[in-house]
Amino acid sequence: MPYTPYHFGPSGFIALALRKWLDVPVFVLVNIVVDVEVLFFHRWPVHRYVHTLLIGAAVGAVFAIAAYPLRGLFKRFMQLIRIPYKTGLAKMLVSGVLGVWLHVFLDAIYHYDVRIFWPSRARPFYRLLTQPQVLLVCKLSFIGLVVLYVIAVHCFIKSGPAKTSQPRSS
Repeated sequence: MPYTPYHFGPSGFIALALRKWLDVPVFVLVNIVVDVEVLFFHRWPVHRYVHTLLIGAAVGAVFAIAAYPLRGLFKRFMQLIRIPYKTGLAKMLVSGVLGVWLHVFLDAIYHYDVRIFWPSRARPFYRLLTQPQVLLVCKLSFIGLVVLYVIAVHCFIKSGPAKTSQPRSS
């Protein structure tokens, strides 16, 4: 993508829709981590090793392991936005790897220099969609994310934990 924020729509939508199996914060945050590579390469190609399935999977797994001690912080954030949060290391690992792969797949469609199957030079996904179509998909998925979030919060509030009254001790 030309800008990392475009990844928030697809990553947020998928993570929220599949939050039973994916760790939402890890899945979304790892999409930012992938583009740290682009900051360090100011000459072409800017999308190098992290923008591959092989190295990207390793980076996603390392990020998940590094994020594991932060799960309490993630839980507080998720409570703040009213989304239930249960996680574990396995869920975080899957989320880290799949989050990177989503990012890499979108970039492989959009950018010529992404070699998703490195060390192969094949670029089978490049221009699978036009660049405006990719941007439209990202924007529409962001709208879908907002709608899904409103529905999820509404359903959780309606079916949330029942309030129980504690008997008073005399």
